[in-house]
Amino acid sequence: MSSLLIAQRYAKALLQIGQKQNVIETLQNELNSVVNLVKSQPDLERLCMHPLIAPSKKAAVFDEILQTGGASETIRRFFTVVAKAARLNLIYDLATAFNGLVDQHQGILSAEVTSAHQLSEPQLNALTDSFSRRTGKKMRFVLRQDTNLLGGLKIQVGSVIYDASLQGRLRMLRARLLSA
Repeated sequence: MSSLLIAQRYAKALLQIGQKQNVIETLQNELNSVVNLVKSQPDLERLCMHPLIAPSKKAAVFDEILQTGGASETIRRFFTVVAKAARLNLIYDLATAFNGLVDQHQGILSAEVTSAHQLSEPQLNALTDSFSRRTGKKMRFVLRQDTNLLGGLKIQVGSVIYDASLQGRLRMLRARLLSA
């Protein structure tokens, strides 16, 4: 089974716990804080990723770190289960999957916007309004810049790509001219 599918199952379980306890947002913040801590501490990251450290030892050390950091009992128990199942190396995938499930639960749709130049606040607001009306969901954009686009932008929502870039339009024009 792929690591993403495994992470998705753990994330789904955490979301269900969060729904039961009505603490989804708190769990999301704590999970993201733990991930940021692991990213910022090379020794802690090695602990999570090293396959030769016994899962029970990882669980004990990780729980002690979480307890010292003031993590909730729910997050501590969650990571104990994850560590004992030898899945602590999936911590980044777990966070990605959980954040995606929380977005889905809250009716938020994520999209990647690639533009030639940085978008202004009014442009971003107009884009958000347009896609919110089109999809019926709240939008969250991840912004990237790519000077190869020359102008315009590309928007990827799930597996659908909207190409309103100058580069894309030139490519379509070229294809039409060559086919004529």
